[in-house]
Amino acid sequence: MELPKPKTLEELRKIIKPIRNINLERKKELSTLDKIAVWITDRVGSMGFFVIIFSWTAFWLSWNSLAPKELRFDSYPAFVLWLFISNMIQLLLMPLIMVGQNLQADHAEARAEADFEINTKAEIEIETILTHLENQSALMLEILKRLEANPPAK
Repeated sequence: MELPKPKTLEELRKIIKPIRNINLERKKELSTLDKIAVWITDRVGSMGFFVIIFSWTAFWLSWNSLAPKELRFDSYPAFVLWLFISNMIQLLLMPLIMVGQNLQADHAEARAEADFEINTKAEIEIETILTHLENQSALMLEILKRLEANPPAK
């Protein structure tokens, strides 16, 4: 049984492309607007932003409901202003968040492709190593058989 000839290091270098840093590549491809969208998505999608918005809303509603009437800055029926502001925040943030999420999904897809490339390279290298090991085992068995057939003189 003839074992396949293992690939040389030079052959491996020709087959395998150098590993690339997909994170740096993606950052270079982003436009200024894309970077802003990702920045907003990262910040708005955090617990810190949630706490700020929740605290501000709780303060706004509490102050304008419980404070003395002369100190209220947005007493009933002016809560409409707060509703308008919150709706505007939602209308502006939704598309920005979706753009940022799309960019992040594209980045995740590129990372997955880079992982696949690395795994493919590793598979080729492992196959080559296993082929080398099989050839070494075959050579050692051949040497052992020769030594058993012709033991050295003592």
